[in-house]
Amino acid sequence: MTNLDHGKFSRATTIFHSLLALAVFLLFFTGYAIAFNTELWWVVELMGGNRGVLSIHRFAGFSLIALTGFWVPYMLIRSASRANFSAVLPSPDDVAAFIQDIKFALGRADERHPAARQFAGYKADEVPLISYVGKGVIWIFTIELVLLMISGLLIWQKTWLIEFYNSQSVAMAFVAFHGLLGIIMLMGVMFHTFEHGFHPAFYPVEMKAFLPKDQTPNFHDDPDEYETTGIERLRLRPSWRWATNVAGVLVVVGIVSVLMASLDYGGYPVPETLVFAEGSVLRTIGINTGIFVLLLGLVLSMYGNVLRARYLRRRREQRASGTAADGGEPGGEPAGDESPSTSDD
Repeated sequence: MTNLDHGKFSRATTIFHSLLALAVFLLFFTGYAIAFNTELWWVVELMGGNRGVLSIHRFAGFSLIALTGFWVPYMLIRSASRANFSAVLPSPDDVAAFIQDIKFALGRADERHPAARQFAGYKADEVPLISYVGKGVIWIFTIELVLLMISGLLIWQKTWLIEFYNSQSVAMAFVAFHGLLGIIMLMGVMFHTFEHGFHPAFYPVEMKAFLPKDQTPNFHDDPDEYETTGIERLRLRPSWRWATNVAGVLVVVGIVSVLMASLDYGGYPVPETLVFAEGSVLRTIGINTGIFVLLLGLVLSMYGNVLRARYLRRRREQRASGTAADGGEPGGEPAGDESPSTSDD
């Protein structure tokens, strides 16, 4: 590893990230099984039919609410977390970075703005904790999740909605809005899976999302030996090129198919008894392709946790046997592992 692999999350954040991903993937699998039951009939059957898929969907929804209800106070109570929260807020530098990036793409700027730098060609201390792109991703996902939770709770109590507004159309509108948010977030999650699972420097798993900071070395060698991040030392895996091309095609096909199906389907609000209507073969293949991409994201998330367990076990064995790369004493920390503070998220 080079300093491209430095950890960016605390231990609590890595656990929260994995649990959040699991809840979101469950919501996607069950939600789209309800919305596109003709094409995803096998998912409905796999989860115990209509009653089972609705129960799992509600359980995942309440799990998401519980995770969020824990995480927000946790972030506000801890001083280090409050500092990181302020770092996520948009700033004038982000606007300047966006404008300069446009100029850079058009050939009217010599380099990217410092607030937009990423690890290619820079050391860790020269790169911002979160670029304006990263801030945008965080806020988009946050707003989408909040709106999904609110609209989901209102749909769950759609009888109350109808009585309060004295209109069934309002309840139908909330269901349609909930489904629209799900479609938008589906595209984001697919792109997120593709971006972080098939990045040439991290393929097939970006481990810095799974390894806590206190367990991840910043460098494997002398940090002053290289003027940049050491990206020139990386070598692409032989399978990266074809795997990336295949995954890219699957992402595009899945997104287009779900969008096209969402335009064709109506039937809101979702009835208590699912009706399996006649569907299109191509649409069925496309929607199942999208579900496969989601399944791939879930597998990569689980694989990241497996790799984390293996890595931590290996570090414990190295400390116990004294076989660290720098020849450290048994039970001691390797000298090259400059672990950052765990106070930051």
